[in-house]
Amino acid sequence: MRSNPLRTSVIGSYPFPGWLELASVQLDRFGPDDLAELQEDAVTCALHDQLAAGLDVVTDGEQTRLDFNLSFYGHLEGIELESASPRRFGPPAHDQRGKHKVVAPLRAPRGLGAVEEFKRLGRIAAAAPNASRATLKASVPGPYTLSGRLLPEPGLGYADRWALTEALLPIVRAELEALVAAGCTEVSVDEPSMSCYAHREDPRRFVDIFNRTVETIAGRTRVCTHLCFGNYKARAIGPRRIAPMFPAFLDFKCDEMHVEMASREFAELELISRIADRCDVAVGIVDVKSYYLETPDEIARRVKHCLGSAPADRLVFAPDCGLSQTARWAAKRKLKAMCEGVEQVRKELGIPAA
Repeated sequence: MRSNPLRTSVIGSYPFPGWLELASVQLDRFGPDDLAELQEDAVTCALHDQLAAGLDVVTDGEQTRLDFNLSFYGHLEGIELESASPRRFGPPAHDQRGKHKVVAPLRAPRGLGAVEEFKRLGRIAAAAPNASRATLKASVPGPYTLSGRLLPEPGLGYADRWALTEALLPIVRAELEALVAAGCTEVSVDEPSMSCYAHREDPRRFVDIFNRTVETIAGRTRVCTHLCFGNYKARAIGPRRIAPMFPAFLDFKCDEMHVEMASREFAELELISRIADRCDVAVGIVDVKSYYLETPDEIARRVKHCLGSAPADRLVFAPDCGLSQTARWAAKRKLKAMCEGVEQVRKELGIPAA
């Protein structure tokens, strides 16, 4: 499935409004209707900000999730949710995010919640006057990434992370199928753990897992994926190099592959040509780990730089990662500059808006 030239998109997450941050630490004070209103209002805010920026592809900002993937564990049966972070003090680090104990066979009889999120976004977008021009995208973490927050339990047949991944794979695949059935025309299956650990694991094994996850929806919706080096509290966890993923990851069955570039000063940019030979390449052109605010002119120069390695009809532009770890005031300005900079180049090249 091909995209429009020089398309603008986002990964998935968007900052919470301050009032939602406050509400999220005292949810027990709200009734079910209050919570539904909170969710609707938060998604409305996220959608409004994205549409105001001028994006071609928008999401619900993952406003009803605690984090990119944390809320999904609440939909899983067979785990004992961790009650407290293993480390609460000191500089932010990934060891402040603990792991859940597996106590029974893993199941998700009511799904993982992404379908409800997508339907909510659709309802809200239908009432937004300028939303019809934008594509609505859903994002779902892949099974290998989800497995990273679970403790293996050999007694239940889950001897290691790979076994947990295999148990989660059909659950994620079923959620993707349900999203397509609900009318989702673009879905991002995000496996940041694969890109973080490709340097030390067999990348071909990751390709097999990804392709089996999406095999039943490939060709029925636009399948995207996001290669990332970690962004918890704006901290990376993997070596920030794309080369270890190649050539294996070029065999991913996806229509769009996103790579983090801006925070790495566009190192390895020449490698996007290899992605563009297989599918659309989404370039991270805005640094979400920095509070330097890119200007539209800077974005336009970066776009032209990318055009030296990939054709316009294969290029998509997005922030380096999800925006949940970026303050909302900065996220709004970064997205607006990104869209304006891309539009400058579109006009210079005579490319109509998407």
